[in-house]
Amino acid sequence: MKKLMLGNEAVAQGLYEAGVRLVSSYPGTPSTEITENAVKYGEDVIWCEWAPNEKVAMETAIGASIAGGRAFCAQKHVGLNVAADPLFTVAYTGVNAGLVIAVADDPGMFSSQNEQDSRHYARAAKVLMLEPSDSTECKEFTKLAFDLSEQFDTPVFLRLTTRIAHSSSSVEVGEREEVPVKEYVKNNQKYAMLPANAIRRHVVVEDRQVAEAEWAETAWVNKTEYNDTKIGVIAAGITYQYAKEALGDKASYLKLGCVNPLPLNLIKEFASKVDTLYVLEQLDPVLEEQVRAMGIDCIGKEAFDLKGEYSQSMIAKVILGEEKESIALDIDIPGRPPALCPGCPHRGLFSALKQLNVFVSGDIGCYTLGALPPLGMIDTCVCMGASVSALHGRNKVRPEEAKKSVAVIGDSTFVHSGITGLVNAAYNQSNSKVIVLDNSITGMTGHQQNPTTGKRINGDPTTAIDLEALAHAVGIERVIVVDPYDIAATRDAIAAELEVEAPSLIIARRPCVLLKEVRAKMPKPFEVAIDKCVGCKACMKIGCPAISFADRKSSIDFTQCTGCGMCQPLCKFDAIKGGN
Repeated sequence: MKKLMLGNEAVAQGLYEAGVRLVSSYPGTPSTEITENAVKYGEDVIWCEWAPNEKVAMETAIGASIAGGRAFCAQKHVGLNVAADPLFTVAYTGVNAGLVIAVADDPGMFSSQNEQDSRHYARAAKVLMLEPSDSTECKEFTKLAFDLSEQFDTPVFLRLTTRIAHSSSSVEVGEREEVPVKEYVKNNQKYAMLPANAIRRHVVVEDRQVAEAEWAETAWVNKTEYNDTKIGVIAAGITYQYAKEALGDKASYLKLGCVNPLPLNLIKEFASKVDTLYVLEQLDPVLEEQVRAMGIDCIGKEAFDLKGEYSQSMIAKVILGEEKESIALDIDIPGRPPALCPGCPHRGLFSALKQLNVFVSGDIGCYTLGALPPLGMIDTCVCMGASVSALHGRNKVRPEEAKKSVAVIGDSTFVHSGITGLVNAAYNQSNSKVIVLDNSITGMTGHQQNPTTGKRINGDPTTAIDLEALAHAVGIERVIVVDPYDIAATRDAIAAELEVEAPSLIIARRPCVLLKEVRAKMPKPFEVAIDKCVGCKACMKIGCPAISFADRKSSIDFTQCTGCGMCQPLCKFDAIKGGN
Protein backbone atom coordinates (compact mmCIF):
# COMPACT_ATOMS: atom_id res chain seq x y z
CA MET A 1 0.00 0.00 0.00
CA LYS A 2 1.25 3.46 -0.89
CA LYS A 3 0.66 6.49 1.27
CA LEU A 4 1.49 10.19 0.96
CA MET A 5 3.84 11.00 3.82
CA LEU A 6 5.89 13.87 5.16
CA GLY A 7 9.59 13.08 5.26
CA ASN A 8 9.42 13.03 9.06
CA GLU A 9 6.40 10.75 8.98
CA ALA A 10 8.24 8.40 6.61
CA VAL A 11 11.18 8.24 9.03
CA ALA A 12 8.74 7.18 11.75
CA GLN A 13 7.38 4.50 9.41
CA GLY A 14 10.94 3.33 8.86
CA LEU A 15 11.43 3.08 12.62
CA TYR A 16 8.33 0.93 12.86
CA GLU A 17 9.35 -1.36 10.00
CA ALA A 18 12.92 -1.66 11.29
CA GLY A 19 11.74 -3.11 14.60
CA VAL A 20 12.86 -0.19 16.73
CA ARG A 21 12.18 -0.58 20.45
CA LEU A 22 12.83 2.91 21.82
CA VAL A 23 12.62 6.51 20.62
CA SER A 24 13.77 9.37 22.84
CA SER A 25 13.88 12.95 21.53
CA TYR A 26 13.51 16.60 22.41
CA PRO A 27 11.15 18.56 20.13
CA GLY A 28 12.81 20.94 17.71
CA THR A 29 11.67 22.15 14.31
CA PRO A 30 12.15 20.63 11.75
CA SER A 31 12.60 17.22 13.49
CA THR A 32 9.60 17.19 15.85
CA GLU A 33 7.13 15.22 13.75
CA ILE A 34 9.34 12.11 13.66
CA THR A 35 8.71 11.34 17.30
CA GLU A 36 5.12 12.59 17.19
CA ASN A 37 4.39 10.05 14.45
CA ALA A 38 6.38 7.24 16.05
CA VAL A 39 4.24 7.39 19.19
CA LYS A 40 1.15 6.56 17.10
CA TYR A 41 2.29 2.95 16.79
CA GLY A 42 1.71 2.43 20.50
CA GLU A 43 4.14 2.15 23.40
CA ASP A 44 3.81 -1.63 23.44
CA VAL A 45 5.44 -1.52 19.98
CA ILE A 46 7.82 1.45 20.29
CA TRP A 47 8.47 3.14 23.61
CA CYS A 48 8.44 6.87 22.75
CA GLU A 49 9.28 9.74 25.06
CA TRP A 50 10.10 13.42 25.21
CA ALA A 51 13.35 13.79 27.11
CA PRO A 52 14.24 16.98 29.04
CA ASN A 53 16.93 17.75 26.45
CA GLU A 54 18.83 16.24 23.53
CA LYS A 55 21.78 15.03 25.63
CA VAL A 56 19.45 12.98 27.83
CA ALA A 57 17.61 11.71 24.74
CA MET A 58 20.81 10.47 23.10
CA GLU A 59 22.12 8.91 26.30
CA THR A 60 18.78 7.11 26.72
CA ALA A 61 19.00 5.75 23.19
CA ILE A 62 22.61 4.71 23.76
CA GLY A 63 21.62 2.82 26.89
CA ALA A 64 18.83 1.02 25.03
CA SER A 65 21.17 0.13 22.16
CA ILE A 66 23.84 -1.33 24.44
CA ALA A 67 21.10 -3.27 26.26
CA GLY A 68 20.20 -4.91 22.94
CA GLY A 69 17.19 -2.99 21.60
CA ARG A 70 17.22 -0.98 18.39
CA ALA A 71 17.04 2.67 19.44
CA PHE A 72 16.64 6.11 17.90
CA CYS A 73 16.80 9.76 18.88
CA ALA A 74 16.03 12.90 16.89
CA GLN A 75 16.91 16.55 17.22
CA LYS A 76 17.34 19.67 15.15
CA HIS A 77 20.82 20.89 14.30
CA VAL A 78 21.33 23.10 17.36
CA GLY A 79 20.05 20.25 19.52
CA LEU A 80 22.95 18.16 18.29
CA ASN A 81 25.26 20.66 19.99
CA VAL A 82 23.64 19.71 23.28
CA ALA A 83 24.07 16.00 22.53
CA ALA A 84 27.62 16.28 21.20
CA ASP A 85 29.26 14.98 24.38
CA PRO A 86 27.73 11.47 24.28
CA LEU A 87 27.88 11.46 20.46
CA PHE A 88 31.67 11.60 20.27
CA THR A 89 32.08 8.85 22.85
CA VAL A 90 29.44 6.45 21.49
CA ALA A 91 31.37 6.66 18.22
CA TYR A 92 34.14 4.92 20.18
CA THR A 93 32.05 2.41 22.13
CA GLY A 94 29.98 1.35 19.15
CA VAL A 95 26.64 -0.35 19.63
CA ASN A 96 25.00 -3.65 20.42
CA ALA A 97 21.65 -3.25 18.68
CA GLY A 98 21.34 -0.61 16.00
CA LEU A 99 21.50 3.06 17.02
CA VAL A 100 20.35 5.78 14.61
CA ILE A 101 20.55 9.51 15.26
CA ALA A 102 18.42 11.86 13.17
CA VAL A 103 19.49 15.47 12.84
CA ALA A 104 17.40 18.01 10.94
CA ASP A 105 19.21 21.06 9.60
CA ASP A 106 17.38 24.30 8.84
CA PRO A 107 18.87 26.12 5.81
CA GLY A 108 17.22 29.52 5.64
CA MET A 109 16.71 29.58 9.43
CA PHE A 110 12.94 29.26 9.26
CA SER A 111 12.87 28.39 12.96
CA SER A 112 16.46 28.56 14.17
CA GLN A 113 19.13 30.92 15.44
CA ASN A 114 21.83 29.75 13.02
CA GLU A 115 22.44 27.78 9.82
CA GLN A 116 24.67 25.10 11.26
CA ASP A 117 25.72 22.29 8.91
CA SER A 118 25.56 18.97 10.78
CA ARG A 119 27.70 17.15 8.24
CA HIS A 120 30.67 18.58 10.16
CA TYR A 121 29.60 16.51 13.15
CA ALA A 122 29.60 13.33 11.09
CA ARG A 123 33.15 14.01 9.94
CA ALA A 124 34.40 15.16 13.34
CA ALA A 125 32.86 12.24 15.25
CA LYS A 126 33.74 9.82 12.41
CA VAL A 127 30.18 8.55 12.14
CA LEU A 128 28.51 7.29 8.97
CA MET A 129 25.83 9.69 7.66
CA LEU A 130 23.00 9.05 5.20
CA GLU A 131 20.99 11.85 3.58
CA PRO A 132 17.64 11.06 1.88
CA SER A 133 16.18 13.16 -0.93
CA ASP A 134 12.47 12.29 -0.65
CA SER A 135 9.99 10.57 1.65
CA THR A 136 10.57 7.12 0.18
CA GLU A 137 14.27 7.42 0.88
CA CYS A 138 13.48 8.76 4.37
CA LYS A 139 11.84 5.44 5.15
CA GLU A 140 14.31 3.21 3.30
CA PHE A 141 17.42 5.03 4.56
CA THR A 142 16.10 4.76 8.12
CA LYS A 143 15.81 1.00 7.81
CA LEU A 144 19.20 0.79 6.10
CA ALA A 145 20.77 2.89 8.84
CA PHE A 146 19.91 0.27 11.46
CA ASP A 147 21.39 -2.50 9.35
CA LEU A 148 24.57 -0.48 8.81
CA SER A 149 24.75 0.38 12.50
CA GLU A 150 24.84 -3.30 13.40
CA GLN A 151 27.04 -4.27 10.45
CA PHE A 152 29.76 -1.74 11.31
CA ASP A 153 29.16 -1.53 15.09
CA THR A 154 28.56 2.22 14.98
CA PRO A 155 25.89 4.83 15.50
CA VAL A 156 24.58 6.11 12.15
CA PHE A 157 23.37 9.60 11.33
CA LEU A 158 20.26 10.29 9.28
CA ARG A 159 20.50 13.89 8.05
CA LEU A 160 17.37 15.75 7.04
CA THR A 161 16.79 19.35 6.03
CA THR A 162 13.63 21.40 6.42
CA ARG A 163 12.38 20.79 2.87
CA ILE A 164 12.84 17.02 3.11
CA ALA A 165 11.41 16.81 6.62
CA HIS A 166 8.31 18.86 5.76
CA SER A 167 7.58 17.91 2.15
CA SER A 168 5.36 15.00 1.14
CA SER A 169 5.76 12.23 -1.41
CA SER A 170 4.52 8.69 -1.95
CA VAL A 171 5.82 5.91 0.32
CA GLU A 172 5.31 2.16 0.11
CA VAL A 173 4.10 1.09 3.54
CA GLY A 174 5.46 -2.25 4.75
CA GLU A 175 5.14 -4.56 7.72
CA ARG A 176 7.16 -4.42 10.92
CA GLU A 177 10.18 -6.68 11.24
CA GLU A 178 10.19 -8.04 14.75
CA VAL A 179 13.84 -7.76 15.67
CA PRO A 180 14.47 -9.56 18.97
CA VAL A 181 16.36 -7.83 21.76
CA LYS A 182 19.99 -8.89 21.48
CA GLU A 183 21.84 -10.52 24.33
CA TYR A 184 23.89 -8.14 26.42
CA VAL A 185 27.35 -9.47 27.17
CA LYS A 186 29.41 -7.63 29.77
CA ASN A 187 32.38 -6.01 28.03
CA ASN A 188 33.67 -2.97 29.85
CA GLN A 189 36.69 -2.71 27.54
CA LYS A 190 34.21 -1.84 24.79
CA TYR A 191 31.58 0.17 26.65
CA ALA A 192 33.44 1.81 29.56
CA MET A 193 35.57 4.59 28.11
CA LEU A 194 38.44 4.79 30.56
CA PRO A 195 41.51 6.25 28.83
CA ALA A 196 43.19 2.86 28.43
CA ASN A 197 40.08 1.41 26.80
CA ALA A 198 39.43 4.51 24.67
CA ILE A 199 42.93 4.34 23.17
CA ARG A 200 42.21 0.85 21.85
CA ARG A 201 38.72 1.81 20.66
CA HIS A 202 40.15 4.69 18.60
CA VAL A 203 41.96 2.10 16.50
CA VAL A 204 38.61 0.39 15.92
CA VAL A 205 37.05 3.68 14.82
CA GLU A 206 39.74 4.30 12.22
CA ASP A 207 39.52 0.76 10.86
CA ARG A 208 35.74 1.09 10.73
CA GLN A 209 36.00 4.26 8.65
CA VAL A 210 38.01 2.37 6.04
CA ALA A 211 35.42 -0.43 5.90
CA GLU A 212 32.57 2.06 5.63
CA ALA A 213 34.33 3.87 2.78
CA GLU A 214 34.68 0.57 0.90
CA TRP A 215 30.96 -0.07 1.40
CA ALA A 216 30.10 3.40 0.11
CA GLU A 217 31.85 2.77 -3.22
CA THR A 218 29.23 0.23 -4.32
CA ALA A 219 26.29 1.12 -2.07
CA TRP A 220 22.93 1.50 -3.79
CA VAL A 221 22.36 4.82 -2.04
CA ASN A 222 25.09 6.39 -4.20
CA LYS A 223 24.21 6.32 -7.89
CA THR A 224 25.24 7.88 -11.18
CA GLU A 225 22.85 9.09 -13.87
CA TYR A 226 24.48 9.84 -17.20
CA ASN A 227 22.78 12.18 -19.64
CA ASP A 228 24.63 15.05 -21.34
CA THR A 229 28.18 14.80 -20.00
CA LYS A 230 29.08 18.42 -20.73
CA ILE A 231 27.77 19.17 -17.24
CA GLY A 232 28.22 16.93 -14.22
CA VAL A 233 26.56 17.53 -10.87
CA ILE A 234 27.39 16.02 -7.48
CA ALA A 235 24.56 16.56 -5.02
CA ALA A 236 22.66 15.02 -2.11
CA GLY A 237 19.30 15.45 -0.42
CA ILE A 238 16.98 18.22 -1.54
CA THR A 239 19.74 19.85 -3.63
CA TYR A 240 19.73 16.80 -5.90
CA GLN A 241 15.99 17.27 -6.43
CA TYR A 242 16.46 20.95 -7.23
CA ALA A 243 19.25 20.15 -9.70
CA LYS A 244 17.14 17.53 -11.48
CA GLU A 245 14.23 19.94 -11.85
CA ALA A 246 16.46 22.80 -12.99
CA LEU A 247 18.75 20.93 -15.40
CA GLY A 248 16.87 17.79 -16.44
CA ASP A 249 18.68 15.82 -19.16
CA LYS A 250 21.12 18.68 -19.77
CA ALA A 251 23.38 17.30 -17.04
CA SER A 252 24.65 14.04 -15.58
CA TYR A 253 24.38 13.37 -11.86
CA LEU A 254 26.18 11.66 -9.03
CA LYS A 255 23.57 11.43 -6.32
CA LEU A 256 25.10 10.82 -2.91
CA GLY A 257 22.93 9.06 -0.36
CA CYS A 258 25.91 8.54 1.94
CA VAL A 259 27.60 11.87 2.68
CA ASN A 260 30.13 10.49 5.17
CA PRO A 261 32.35 8.76 4.31
CA LEU A 262 32.34 9.66 0.64
CA PRO A 263 32.86 7.12 -2.18
CA LEU A 264 36.10 8.69 -3.42
CA ASN A 265 36.70 6.30 -6.32
CA LEU A 266 33.13 6.71 -7.54
CA ILE A 267 33.56 10.48 -7.44
CA LYS A 268 36.82 10.27 -9.39
CA GLU A 269 35.23 8.05 -12.02
CA PHE A 270 32.24 10.37 -12.41
CA ALA A 271 34.42 13.47 -12.59
CA SER A 272 36.53 11.88 -15.37
CA LYS A 273 33.44 11.44 -17.55
CA VAL A 274 32.07 14.99 -17.46
CA ASP A 275 33.47 18.19 -18.94
CA THR A 276 32.52 20.60 -16.17
CA LEU A 277 31.83 19.41 -12.65
CA TYR A 278 29.56 21.25 -10.23
CA VAL A 279 29.26 20.39 -6.55
CA LEU A 280 25.88 21.58 -5.31
CA GLU A 281 25.30 21.70 -1.56
CA GLN A 282 23.46 24.06 0.74
CA LEU A 283 25.38 25.74 3.54
CA ASP A 284 29.06 24.72 3.86
CA PRO A 285 31.37 23.30 1.15
CA VAL A 286 31.70 19.95 2.92
CA LEU A 287 31.57 17.86 -0.28
CA GLU A 288 33.41 20.42 -2.38
CA GLU A 289 36.43 20.58 -0.10
CA GLN A 290 36.83 16.80 -0.19
CA VAL A 291 36.46 16.74 -3.98
CA ARG A 292 39.12 19.44 -4.35
CA ALA A 293 41.37 17.59 -1.89
CA MET A 294 41.45 14.72 -4.39
CA GLY A 295 42.84 17.11 -7.01
CA ILE A 296 39.55 17.29 -8.92
CA ASP A 297 38.65 20.63 -10.44
CA CYS A 298 35.07 21.64 -9.73
CA ILE A 299 32.77 24.63 -9.39
CA GLY A 300 31.10 25.12 -6.03
CA LYS A 301 30.79 27.97 -3.61
CA GLU A 302 32.48 30.48 -5.89
CA ALA A 303 29.29 30.33 -7.95
CA PHE A 304 26.79 29.60 -5.19
CA ASP A 305 26.02 31.07 -1.80
CA LEU A 306 27.18 29.84 1.60
CA LYS A 307 23.95 31.20 3.08
CA GLY A 308 20.33 30.12 2.89
CA GLU A 309 18.54 27.69 0.63
CA TYR A 310 19.16 26.86 -3.00
CA SER A 311 16.34 26.79 -5.55
CA GLN A 312 15.66 25.42 -9.01
CA SER A 313 15.77 28.90 -10.52
CA MET A 314 19.09 29.71 -8.85
CA ILE A 315 20.70 26.54 -10.20
CA ALA A 316 19.33 27.08 -13.71
CA LYS A 317 20.59 30.66 -13.74
CA VAL A 318 24.11 29.84 -12.54
CA ILE A 319 24.72 26.69 -14.61
CA LEU A 320 22.63 27.26 -17.74
CA GLY A 321 22.36 31.03 -17.71
CA GLU A 322 18.59 30.68 -17.91
CA GLU A 323 16.24 32.90 -15.98
CA LYS A 324 12.76 31.56 -15.44
CA GLU A 325 9.85 33.88 -16.10
CA SER A 326 8.07 35.06 -12.99
CA ILE A 327 4.79 36.82 -12.44
CA ALA A 328 4.76 39.90 -10.23
CA LEU A 329 1.61 40.81 -8.32
CA ASP A 330 0.15 44.18 -9.19
CA ILE A 331 -0.86 44.89 -5.60
CA ASP A 332 1.19 45.73 -2.55
CA ILE A 333 0.65 42.95 -0.02
CA PRO A 334 1.57 44.04 3.51
CA GLY A 335 4.14 41.99 5.34
CA ARG A 336 3.09 39.58 8.07
CA PRO A 337 5.92 39.46 10.59
CA PRO A 338 5.64 36.79 13.31
CA ALA A 339 3.92 37.92 16.48
CA LEU A 340 2.78 36.59 19.81
CA CYS A 341 -0.74 35.16 19.47
CA PRO A 342 -3.77 37.15 20.62
CA GLY A 343 -4.20 36.38 24.31
CA CYS A 344 -0.64 35.07 24.73
CA PRO A 345 0.30 35.43 28.41
CA HIS A 346 3.86 36.33 27.43
CA ARG A 347 2.51 39.63 26.09
CA GLY A 348 1.44 40.66 29.58
CA LEU A 349 4.82 39.79 31.06
CA PHE A 350 6.71 41.76 28.42
CA SER A 351 4.34 44.70 28.79
CA ALA A 352 5.16 44.77 32.49
CA LEU A 353 8.89 44.59 31.76
CA LYS A 354 8.58 47.42 29.25
CA GLN A 355 7.03 49.62 31.90
CA LEU A 356 9.98 48.82 34.16
CA ASN A 357 12.48 49.54 31.34
CA VAL A 358 14.80 46.67 32.24
CA PHE A 359 17.48 44.73 30.40
CA VAL A 360 16.08 41.32 29.39
CA SER A 361 18.36 38.31 28.94
CA GLY A 362 16.27 36.18 26.56
CA ASP A 363 16.02 32.54 25.63
CA ILE A 364 14.70 30.14 22.97
CA GLY A 365 10.93 29.81 22.66
CA CYS A 366 7.89 31.52 21.20
CA TYR A 367 8.42 34.23 23.83
CA THR A 368 11.54 35.25 21.89
CA LEU A 369 9.03 37.14 19.71
CA GLY A 370 8.99 39.62 22.58
CA ALA A 371 12.09 41.05 20.90
CA LEU A 372 9.94 42.49 18.10
CA PRO A 373 8.23 45.88 18.21
CA PRO A 374 6.15 47.29 19.74
CA LEU A 375 7.26 45.32 22.82
CA GLY A 376 10.97 45.09 21.94
CA MET A 377 11.87 43.56 25.28
CA ILE A 378 14.51 40.92 24.50
CA ASP A 379 18.08 42.26 24.53
CA THR A 380 19.98 39.00 23.98
CA CYS A 381 19.18 35.47 22.84
CA VAL A 382 21.93 32.88 22.37
CA CYS A 383 20.83 29.31 23.02
CA MET A 384 18.65 27.14 25.22
CA GLY A 385 19.20 28.07 28.86
CA ALA A 386 21.63 30.90 28.16
CA SER A 387 19.31 33.56 29.58
CA VAL A 388 19.90 32.45 33.18
CA SER A 389 23.66 31.94 32.95
CA ALA A 390 24.23 35.07 30.87
CA LEU A 391 22.30 37.23 33.33
CA HIS A 392 24.51 35.91 36.15
CA GLY A 393 27.61 36.85 34.13
CA ARG A 394 26.22 40.30 33.33
CA ASN A 395 25.39 41.01 36.95
CA LYS A 396 28.88 40.01 38.10
CA VAL A 397 30.55 42.57 35.81
CA ARG A 398 27.79 45.21 36.08
CA PRO A 399 26.54 44.78 39.66
CA GLU A 400 25.20 48.31 39.70
CA GLU A 401 22.70 47.32 36.95
CA ALA A 402 21.38 44.16 38.63
CA LYS A 403 18.32 46.10 39.78
CA LYS A 404 17.46 46.82 36.16
CA SER A 405 18.09 43.36 34.64
CA VAL A 406 16.09 40.13 34.42
CA ALA A 407 16.22 36.78 32.60
CA VAL A 408 13.19 35.22 30.91
CA ILE A 409 12.91 31.52 30.08
CA GLY A 410 10.04 29.18 29.21
CA ASP A 411 9.07 26.24 31.39
CA SER A 412 10.25 23.63 28.86
CA THR A 413 13.49 25.49 28.19
CA PHE A 414 14.05 25.90 31.92
CA VAL A 415 13.90 22.11 32.35
CA HIS A 416 16.01 21.64 29.20
CA SER A 417 19.00 23.65 30.38
CA GLY A 418 17.95 26.49 32.67
CA ILE A 419 17.99 24.57 35.94
CA THR A 420 21.79 24.32 36.01
CA GLY A 421 22.00 28.07 35.43
CA LEU A 422 19.75 28.62 38.43
CA VAL A 423 21.94 26.30 40.50
CA ASN A 424 24.93 28.42 39.46
CA ALA A 425 23.12 31.62 40.44
CA ALA A 426 22.39 30.26 43.91
CA TYR A 427 25.81 28.66 44.40
CA ASN A 428 27.77 31.70 43.26
CA GLN A 429 25.60 34.21 45.11
CA SER A 430 24.14 35.96 42.12
CA ASN A 431 21.78 38.90 42.46
CA SER A 432 19.76 37.63 39.49
CA LYS A 433 16.02 37.74 38.89
CA VAL A 434 14.94 34.79 36.76
CA ILE A 435 11.43 34.76 35.31
CA VAL A 436 10.03 31.41 34.18
CA LEU A 437 7.24 31.89 31.65
CA ASP A 438 5.16 28.88 32.65
CA ASN A 439 2.51 28.39 29.96
CA SER A 440 1.96 24.70 30.81
CA ILE A 441 3.28 23.34 27.50
CA THR A 442 6.15 23.42 25.01
CA GLY A 443 4.59 26.09 22.83
CA MET A 444 7.06 26.94 20.09
CA THR A 445 7.23 23.50 18.47
CA GLY A 446 3.52 22.74 18.62
CA HIS A 447 2.33 21.84 22.13
CA GLN A 448 4.52 18.94 23.16
CA GLN A 449 4.41 17.79 26.78
CA ASN A 450 7.40 18.36 29.05
CA PRO A 451 8.37 17.42 32.62
CA THR A 452 6.40 20.36 34.07
CA THR A 453 3.03 19.47 32.49
CA GLY A 454 2.22 16.23 34.30
CA LYS A 455 1.64 14.33 31.05
CA ARG A 456 3.79 12.04 28.90
CA ILE A 457 4.10 12.21 25.12
CA ASN A 458 0.95 10.09 24.69
CA GLY A 459 -1.08 12.11 27.18
CA ASP A 460 -0.83 9.62 30.04
CA PRO A 461 -0.49 11.24 33.49
CA THR A 462 2.93 11.30 35.12
CA THR A 463 4.85 13.27 37.73
CA ALA A 464 5.25 17.01 37.21
CA ILE A 465 8.13 19.15 38.37
CA ASP A 466 7.15 21.56 41.12
CA LEU A 467 9.05 24.66 40.03
CA GLU A 468 8.65 26.38 43.38
CA ALA A 469 9.96 23.38 45.31
CA LEU A 470 12.80 22.88 42.84
CA ALA A 471 13.93 26.49 43.25
CA HIS A 472 13.97 26.16 47.03
CA ALA A 473 15.86 22.86 46.75
CA VAL A 474 18.72 24.42 44.77
CA GLY A 475 19.04 27.33 47.20
CA ILE A 476 16.73 30.04 45.87
CA GLU A 477 14.83 31.32 48.90
CA ARG A 478 12.74 33.95 47.15
CA VAL A 479 10.10 32.41 44.86
CA ILE A 480 6.91 34.22 43.78
CA VAL A 481 4.14 33.44 41.31
CA VAL A 482 2.38 36.10 39.21
CA ASP A 483 -0.43 36.09 36.65
CA PRO A 484 0.86 37.86 33.50
CA TYR A 485 -2.70 38.77 32.50
CA ASP A 486 -2.63 41.20 35.45
CA ILE A 487 0.03 43.48 34.00
CA ALA A 488 0.04 46.00 36.83
CA ALA A 489 0.38 43.38 39.58
CA THR A 490 3.09 41.57 37.59
CA ARG A 491 5.00 44.83 37.12
CA ASP A 492 4.80 45.71 40.81
CA ALA A 493 5.87 42.23 41.93
CA ILE A 494 8.93 42.24 39.65
CA ALA A 495 9.80 45.79 40.72
CA ALA A 496 9.73 44.71 44.36
CA GLU A 497 12.01 41.72 43.68
CA LEU A 498 14.49 43.90 41.79
CA GLU A 499 15.01 45.91 44.97
CA VAL A 500 16.07 42.83 46.95
CA GLU A 501 19.77 41.93 47.10
CA ALA A 502 19.28 38.20 46.51
CA PRO A 503 18.49 35.80 43.68
CA SER A 504 14.79 35.34 42.91
CA LEU A 505 12.67 33.01 40.82
CA ILE A 506 9.54 34.67 39.48
CA ILE A 507 7.03 32.31 37.86
CA ALA A 508 4.68 33.99 35.36
CA ARG A 509 2.02 31.31 35.31
CA ARG A 510 -0.80 31.28 32.78
CA PRO A 511 -1.56 28.45 30.28
CA CYS A 512 -0.99 28.93 26.55
CA VAL A 513 -4.16 30.39 25.05
CA LEU A 514 -4.03 27.87 22.20
CA LEU A 515 -4.46 24.86 24.46
CA LYS A 516 -7.78 23.15 23.73
CA GLU A 517 -8.90 23.22 27.34
CA VAL A 518 -8.13 26.96 27.52
CA ARG A 519 -9.87 27.82 24.26
CA ALA A 520 -12.97 25.93 25.40
CA LYS A 521 -13.31 28.35 28.33
CA MET A 522 -12.42 31.59 26.56
CA PRO A 523 -14.46 34.63 27.58
CA LYS A 524 -16.43 36.68 25.11
CA PRO A 525 -14.30 38.92 22.89
CA PHE A 526 -13.84 42.58 23.71
CA GLU A 527 -14.87 45.49 21.51
CA VAL A 528 -14.11 49.17 21.25
CA ALA A 529 -16.81 51.74 21.99
CA ILE A 530 -16.06 54.10 19.12
CA ASP A 531 -17.72 57.08 20.80
CA LYS A 532 -15.32 56.78 23.75
CA CYS A 533 -12.11 56.05 21.81
CA VAL A 534 -9.95 59.18 21.57
CA GLY A 535 -7.27 57.61 19.38
CA CYS A 536 -4.52 57.71 22.00
CA LYS A 537 -3.16 54.34 20.81
CA ALA A 538 -2.45 53.16 24.37
CA CYS A 539 -4.06 49.82 23.51
CA MET A 540 -1.67 49.40 20.58
CA LYS A 541 1.37 49.32 22.85
CA ILE A 542 0.96 45.65 23.73
CA GLY A 543 1.11 44.60 20.06
CA CYS A 544 -1.96 42.35 20.04
CA PRO A 545 -2.80 41.21 16.48
CA ALA A 546 -6.50 41.48 17.30
CA ILE A 547 -6.23 45.25 17.81
CA SER A 548 -5.87 47.59 14.85
CA PHE A 549 -5.96 51.34 14.35
CA ALA A 550 -7.52 53.24 11.45
CA ASP A 551 -9.23 56.58 10.98
CA ARG A 552 -7.97 57.72 14.38
CA LYS A 553 -9.83 54.94 16.17
CA SER A 554 -8.93 51.53 17.53
CA SER A 555 -10.91 48.40 16.76
CA ILE A 556 -10.80 44.80 17.95
CA ASP A 557 -11.27 41.88 15.57
CA PHE A 558 -13.74 39.60 17.35
CA THR A 559 -12.51 36.60 15.32
CA GLN A 560 -9.06 36.93 16.88
CA CYS A 561 -9.82 38.31 20.33
CA THR A 562 -9.54 35.69 23.08
CA GLY A 563 -11.08 37.83 25.79
CA CYS A 564 -7.88 37.89 27.84
CA GLY A 565 -8.57 41.47 28.93
CA MET A 566 -4.95 42.66 28.98
CA CYS A 567 -5.84 45.60 26.79
CA GLN A 568 -8.73 46.90 28.93
CA PRO A 569 -6.69 48.44 31.80
CA LEU A 570 -4.53 50.27 29.24
CA CYS A 571 -7.47 52.37 28.11
CA LYS A 572 -7.94 55.35 30.42
CA PHE A 573 -11.17 56.36 28.70
CA ASP A 574 -13.16 53.15 29.35
CA ALA A 575 -13.53 52.55 25.61
CA ILE A 576 -12.79 48.79 25.69
CA LYS A 577 -15.83 46.76 26.67
CA GLY A 578 -16.80 43.11 26.79
CA GLY A 579 -15.40 39.91 28.22
CA ASN A 580 -17.37 37.84 30.71
